[in-house]
Amino acid sequence: MVYAVVRASGRQEKVEVGTILTVNRVTGDDKGTVSLPAVLLVDGDKITSDAAALAKVAVTAEVLEDVRGPKIVIQRYKNKTGYKSRQGHRQDLSRIKITGIK
Repeated sequence: MVYAVVRASGRQEKVEVGTILTVNRVTGDDKGTVSLPAVLLVDGDKITSDAAALAKVAVTAEVLEDVRGPKIVIQRYKNKTGYKSRQGHRQDLSRIKITGIK
């Protein structure tokens, strides 16, 4: 069983080939592929965490679609002053599928 821990959009995610992740918006190359840096690699009983060895590891993914996250409503209120403020936000996200760990 081969899996890797990769750095994706400021977070670390455990991935295998075929895993589908939702990360902050990423842009792939002209074919829609993205390369993610590995932090840890587990290949059976062999665990690799050395930075020099991980520089040779390539974790590739393809961008499936660009989506928007759920709406978050930000409200501020101060008692007895009449101050109310309301703001909304939706994060731009990408859904990616891991295609290879080499």
